[in-house]
Amino acid sequence: MRTDLFLRHPREAWALDATRMGITSAGVDALPWKRVFAHLEALEGGAIANPDEGRQVGHYWLRAPERAPTMGQARAIGETAEGARSLTEQVLDGIVTAEDGLRFRRVLHVGIGGSALGPQLLVDACRDPQRGLPVHFLDNTDPDGIARTLAEIGDDLRHTLVIVVSKSGSTPETRNALALVIEALEARGLEVGSRMVAITGDDSLLHRRALSEGWLATFPLWDWVGGRTSVTAAVGLLPAGLAGVDTAALLLGARDMDEWTRVADWRGNPAALLAACWYLAGDGVGDRAMVALPYSDRLVLLSRYLQQLVMESIGKRHDLEGRQVLQGLVVYGNKGSTDQHAYVQQLRDGRSDFFVQFVQVLSDGLGSALRVDGEHNTGDFLQGFLLGTRRALASDDRPSMVLTIPTVDARQLGGLIALFERAVTLYAALIGVNAYHQPGVEAGKRAARVVLDVSSRLRARLDGTPRSLEALSEGLDLTLDEAWYLLERLVATGRASRTEDGDYKGGR
Repeated sequence: MRTDLFLRHPREAWALDATRMGITSAGVDALPWKRVFAHLEALEGGAIANPDEGRQVGHYWLRAPERAPTMGQARAIGETAEGARSLTEQVLDGIVTAEDGLRFRRVLHVGIGGSALGPQLLVDACRDPQRGLPVHFLDNTDPDGIARTLAEIGDDLRHTLVIVVSKSGSTPETRNALALVIEALEARGLEVGSRMVAITGDDSLLHRRALSEGWLATFPLWDWVGGRTSVTAAVGLLPAGLAGVDTAALLLGARDMDEWTRVADWRGNPAALLAACWYLAGDGVGDRAMVALPYSDRLVLLSRYLQQLVMESIGKRHDLEGRQVLQGLVVYGNKGSTDQHAYVQQLRDGRSDFFVQFVQVLSDGLGSALRVDGEHNTGDFLQGFLLGTRRALASDDRPSMVLTIPTVDARQLGGLIALFERAVTLYAALIGVNAYHQPGVEAGKRAARVVLDVSSRLRARLDGTPRSLEALSEGLDLTLDEAWYLLERLVATGRASRTEDGDYKGGR
């Protein structure tokens, strides 16, 4: 097949087929590639690529430390990767143990957002149960979810290594989950510090706590690595390594993809072709959603990972010139062929407000070669469903593209992650936004702190005298519906009660 819109790796079975995206080579050619590639080159060279926070953006250096602009950064990257590898080997070999001298049997990873999604993807896709340990994740402040995870670990908490990830050290969800983990450890009379590992910013609250309490180890999370691009830092390397993932291969795959996508010509650069497809499909303003459909159970978490990577990076109110642009690119998805029995019905027959990003895996992995119908094995059926869905969409002019990878292993997954990271960088350059800050997320955090403060003042008004919703919320920075939500939660958790007349008082 000879077309610029079907791009293949020169040596490996990687390919990106955009021939059914409804775009043309001329349309891609017309995009401002000189400016876009110059932006990427400057970013990798150490320019201030996050101007709102005055920061460099250096996650690409994590798999090629020699590219870091200073010797200190290169040395820190190498030392951190080696430290994570060394600790991983010592834990898996039984050199570093729990306080009773027995091996660690499980890992509990405490983080949120990019500090959890990337590691979850790595572990779920590539864990080696013969070599590695089961890894559990606490990625929320939901008390029920935390309790369920701790119950699942059960008595094995005695032999569980705990990794805590927070760049600032004050992330509320991570801080809260950590408090409940420590409560559970202390309730069993277990040591805390000897099983705890911190991955955090230098001199953060978490860093200072880890040093003062004698935690087992600390690893840095630099201000030039964002959470959603930290998967090839210690954030991803440590839990993945403990799960038996070949982290050296992961870094190699990401490094190789970075090299391939440095080509300053979209015809030879899959990240550039991806970014161009996103741009042209959505008229440069994200008018179409991206439906991520990997046909692989190992990649079931890919859509969740991409949702944060893309939407937190691209969803911006203002461009780099300060103009209001309201940019964004909606991402959703799950896996094929499961979701041919769910939302593919709408994709084929409903609104045409999307494009599909298929991911095809050529090998059967650990699968059986059994021919289930005398001729085809189960993997043949999986490919048939992918190509059939693609054909059905094309018959009604519904755009899609296919990314083909040879297999799902650590090296290929590293390449997959790096490909989408770089596509995000190039797309952000096309639309002129800062991909590396998240003011909307920070605004939500600030609003939550205000609500919690007002909630405390509302709770202080509760006593033995029943009062109406209006009376309790008077003078507080609360709407009546917000006050109702807060009071009903207090009732549900036994800290308030409601009378038959609908008034509220303290306790039950």
